[in-house]
Amino acid sequence: MTAQHSPSGSMPAEAEAFLDAHPEIEAFDIILHDSNGIGRGKIIRRHELLSFYNNGRHLPISILGLDICGEDVHETGLIWDQGDGDLRAWPIPGTLVPLHNTTPPRGEVLMSLYDLDGAPMSSDPRHALQRQVDALASEGLHPAGAFELEFFLLANERGPDGKMQPARDVLDGRKSSKTEVYSVDHLHGMLPLFSDIYAGAAKAGITAETMISEYAPGQYELTLHYRTHVMQAADDLMRLKRIVRAQARAHGVTACFMAKPNEDYAGSGMHFHVSMMDATGTNVFVEAEEGVWNATILHALGGLRATMGESMLVFAPHANSWRRFAAQSYAPVSPTWGVNNRSVALRIPAGDIRARRIEHRPAGVDANPYLVAATVLAGIRHGMQNKIDPGPETVGNGYEDAQDAPVIPLDWRQAIEAAKASAFLKAALGEEMHRTFTAIKAAEYARVMRTVSEVDFDLYLHTV
Repeated sequence: MTAQHSPSGSMPAEAEAFLDAHPEIEAFDIILHDSNGIGRGKIIRRHELLSFYNNGRHLPISILGLDICGEDVHETGLIWDQGDGDLRAWPIPGTLVPLHNTTPPRGEVLMSLYDLDGAPMSSDPRHALQRQVDALASEGLHPAGAFELEFFLLANERGPDGKMQPARDVLDGRKSSKTEVYSVDHLHGMLPLFSDIYAGAAKAGITAETMISEYAPGQYELTLHYRTHVMQAADDLMRLKRIVRAQARAHGVTACFMAKPNEDYAGSGMHFHVSMMDATGTNVFVEAEEGVWNATILHALGGLRATMGESMLVFAPHANSWRRFAAQSYAPVSPTWGVNNRSVALRIPAGDIRARRIEHRPAGVDANPYLVAATVLAGIRHGMQNKIDPGPETVGNGYEDAQDAPVIPLDWRQAIEAAKASAFLKAALGEEMHRTFTAIKAAEYARVMRTVSEVDFDLYLHTV
């Protein structure tokens, strides 16, 4: 069969070279990420890889219209409205890697979905981010950044009270239910697992850096090396979640990426560090005199602050996401900004001014990094184009300094309604991605609200 032109830019030579270099690999995970960030696709055999690079792979359009349970959401318009026909997925150049600790050995490649004529399928989250990257490039700007990954390592079985419990150390089975924040000795008990995570990241071409024991029992943070291309930063985060989950499972524990698995402790964020380079590679956020902020970074902050309310569904997309937002829990509760201040939503970290950046803190680790990055970049563009004043810097407790702050939703339902009505978010994600995403979230909200939970029985069974 004659090879077709790949709209993603992938080349069969990449697959050929990989197969030559890795004769041991027998199969490949081919992965497309939906609006919830769930990796969907297939496992193909070794002999099928070159065909994938030559001709792409047909996948049903409905694969991007699924809810968190994998059920069709008809309101997306991606199911029967279009006959659930096939589109074509193509591999993403540079994403073909070996997987660590697999038996038999497997590889992995990311893919994106395209119409049969080669046009980007606009309900693919990766394309939503690319639209914003391209829009900034047309203005001579190039975003760079990195995500932080916070997560819990939990026991596979719940405790006697029915709640999740921290995993025992994989080294010797020791158990701790304390908040071991920044404890280096505590990290030692998980070193065999962490070593496999680092090995998996290295095979995937990801520079995973500092490991931290975070602010809840069983909670950890893993930082990632800054990328000059934001798309690579989002790819890193997606792949690293899969690596952590797989290696935790191999060591007999559960990696948890819920925003808030424990009501008594802080939840897990996915802070996004972003800076902006011009065509010469100069960081346009850098001030001429340290601490005297230039107009570019102030307008970027102003745009993020002004659009945060209507964007919160992207940053907190699930019912559980909203349990993370509570005063003094290291999760921002209003669109404040400040310098070297972890109580605000938009933080300018201290340090070398040449690395000046904005740390966007609202998103939970359960959010989709492609959609988070797309929305943040659109907010920055909105602020710079309209020269939006961010208002005064918050100094001190950002949980108490909410005066004059733009309104943000109070809960998941308000966030869904705000997102549906938002012209900004429609422009940020693209009309098709916006419709798909909000329809899926509305369907998930209906599913949650009709579910009778344990808390219902606990509160009402014998009392009303």
